[in-house]
Amino acid sequence: MVCGSSYSLALLPILWLTVCCVGSFCLAFTPKDYSDALEKSILFYEGQRSGRLPPNQRLKWRADSGLSDGSSYNVDLVGGYYDAGDNVKFGFPMAFTTTLLAWSVIEFGSSMQSQIQNARAAIRWSTDYLLKAATATPDTLYVQVEDPNVDHHCWERPEDMDTPRNIYKVSAQNPGSDVAAETAAALAAASIVFQDSDPSYSSKLLQTSMRVFDFADKHRGSYSDSLGSVVCPFYCSYSGYQDELLWGASWIHKASQNDSYLAYIQSNGLTLGAGDDDYSFSWDDKRAGTKVLLSKDFLQNNIQEFQLYKVHSDNYICSLIPGSPNFQAQYTPGGLLFKGSESNLQYVTSSAFLLLAYAKYLSSAGGIASCGTSTISADRLISQAKKQVDYILGDNPAKISYMVGFGQRYPLHVHHRGSSLPSVQQHPAKIGCSDGFQYLYSASPNPNLLVGAIVGGPDNNDHFADDRNNYQQSEPATYINAPFVGAVAFFASKETET
Repeated sequence: MVCGSSYSLALLPILWLTVCCVGSFCLAFTPKDYSDALEKSILFYEGQRSGRLPPNQRLKWRADSGLSDGSSYNVDLVGGYYDAGDNVKFGFPMAFTTTLLAWSVIEFGSSMQSQIQNARAAIRWSTDYLLKAATATPDTLYVQVEDPNVDHHCWERPEDMDTPRNIYKVSAQNPGSDVAAETAAALAAASIVFQDSDPSYSSKLLQTSMRVFDFADKHRGSYSDSLGSVVCPFYCSYSGYQDELLWGASWIHKASQNDSYLAYIQSNGLTLGAGDDDYSFSWDDKRAGTKVLLSKDFLQNNIQEFQLYKVHSDNYICSLIPGSPNFQAQYTPGGLLFKGSESNLQYVTSSAFLLLAYAKYLSSAGGIASCGTSTISADRLISQAKKQVDYILGDNPAKISYMVGFGQRYPLHVHHRGSSLPSVQQHPAKIGCSDGFQYLYSASPNPNLLVGAIVGGPDNNDHFADDRNNYQQSEPATYINAPFVGAVAFFASKETET
């Protein structure tokens, strides 16, 4: 165990010190540990795949599923990801997951080394599906497969699904600017990822992104109002659609460098939330992420119109840093950012990513974050992000890793249908809708390891119940892992100095 180790940062020309052990818990993770976490955080997505699995599928306990999705409506909606522990394909969080996976690769792909191909594959599994959802029918975006109210009455493997695979869409008559603009953001961000490796695919992604964004902007309205109980309360657009419109335009501007999107941001920014301070970043609320993304254009490209976004990025970042005059975040006694009792780690991974991305932008421009009368350096942001990453990986009072398959202790009773039921290889006979509940309530560990899954995490006192029926703490989700991919990639590339 080495405390006070310093790191040499290739991207950031600074030396910074890790915080020494305090109390009874402290683990020193090496770049190799972070590389292991990176590999596993990407591998998780193979456990979430819907559709026909490829020959190189690594999680062998999964099999083909949802092969007729969309067929009853004469559209092909095979593929994509199940969002969490159920068998629903929710387009809104799937698109956000894709945007954040792409952003992770854009900022930290150079640190992913052997995992860059797996990261691209994880993104493409989603974008192939989103392209179909966006182009199957003119002026229509298919945004969901399966009614969650029906799905949640069953506990069955995705390979056994026998509930109606209803599909849901937004259109000019029933708008969904939030989900459509997020889909546009995902396609635009992914187009940057594939610019060099697959230019024709990249171009297709970007062109489709522009069309979907135009649809979102022209036919304004929330998909929650259009689709009601099939998306609410599961993935209700509580923040409205304005944040997604600004987020989507920002990603298309970044991907295309088309001046019309710069003009759109300048003309519509304030009405779409540019002047708002918001202190969380999630599948629902994109405001903090948009500010950080656009601040890069001010810091690195000196686009003066984007100075406002740097100011609000500072406000968000400063709210996370203990001791800052603007500090307002809540942390557990063990040091974990705490936003809510349900799936709290989604906020931890997203904030850690923004801290690292913003640190990179600041460092490249020789900048600092202004927190009232104080200033915060890039190395301070990195240190704060590292505490959150390390907590997730096991440096916490409970001495448990919240990533399945990482470390010596991790959750064994994950709230996940496919992981908790015998695989089709071990139990070829169908397990019916109601028959599966015996596995939900079983005290036995999950028979199939969902490697890399980050669960919802502990409560505000660092207590964690490894209980499959406690979905608030034990359910994984694609959008928890997505920003974590970028964060662990950053730390995987660092060389420890003794």
